[in-house]
Amino acid sequence: MKEKILSAVTAVAVAAALAACGGAKRSGGAAGDGVPAVAVPEFCADSAYAYCAAQCAFGPRVMNSEAHDRCGAWIAGKFRAFGLQVTEQRATLGGYDGTPLKACNIIASMNPGAAGRVLLCAHWDSRPWADNDPDSANWRKPVMAANDGASGVAVLLELARLLAPLADSLGVGVDFVCFDAEDWGTPQWAETGDDAGTWALGASHWAAHPHKAGYKARFGILLDMVGGQGARFCREGMSVRYAPEVVDRVWRAAAELGYGSYFPATDGGMVTDDHVPVNEVAGIPTIDIIPYHPDCARSSFGPTWHTLADDMAHIDKATLKAVGQTVLKVLVTQ
Repeated sequence: MKEKILSAVTAVAVAAALAACGGAKRSGGAAGDGVPAVAVPEFCADSAYAYCAAQCAFGPRVMNSEAHDRCGAWIAGKFRAFGLQVTEQRATLGGYDGTPLKACNIIASMNPGAAGRVLLCAHWDSRPWADNDPDSANWRKPVMAANDGASGVAVLLELARLLAPLADSLGVGVDFVCFDAEDWGTPQWAETGDDAGTWALGASHWAAHPHKAGYKARFGILLDMVGGQGARFCREGMSVRYAPEVVDRVWRAAAELGYGSYFPATDGGMVTDDHVPVNEVAGIPTIDIIPYHPDCARSSFGPTWHTLADDMAHIDKATLKAVGQTVLKVLVTQ
């Protein structure tokens, strides 16, 4: 966004994380009495963390690379393993410099026959250049993108794992969309001026050409950089403009869960991100859960944004938990 081969060891780590999560649920009441008719599952941060690490194990998922393609196949396979219907939307998109980008938006649909739908999304590609790194020698090196990409997909995967057994009782279908080609926007070192249209390419393509003709959702939630240390998710400006009721619902849920420190009732900046074309082109009221660091000298997105420090060492399970549990509450108690 603009200021804006899985190893055997990794596979074992994912399995161990899932086993550690158990099956704890929160109790729910009868429909219509102010509490959920379906129990809200307990979001497992260990599982989400393992999914984040599994993506990073492929290396930077830069467009047109083997690591990118292999990770995309892994993401699609995980959603299929959870019983979701998966569509891989492929397109060749033009990068800021004219490079043809072989993109693949991954759409995983839970309860695909339901008329009422909710959209959950994140981007899965890595920034090709660490152009905000404090060391200029790193500006043309690829970013691991543990937070700026992998964390959002990791939360989506854990949500899908938890919600799939509840699909028939939720009363709504959920579409998990992993957008590609989000982070090929004009680098800071480019001689050409920045262009907002060079960002969020996969989301722009999907918004204009959805995976299902006439697709609509009641609302959408975009997850971007949702695993960083010290993250605070203020109310992003474009979200407030296009989907104020969704913003209110999410921030209220976070407060009720005790995560008000992660979701302060304050306004952040306005971000060019995947939710913009989803709102403006697809017409789906969609918000962006994205960190805001107003006092950070490197970037208001935080110190690791578009640097080589965006790695697993800077992923915080507590942040993943706060975001994942909040989104779960919104979905189950809507």
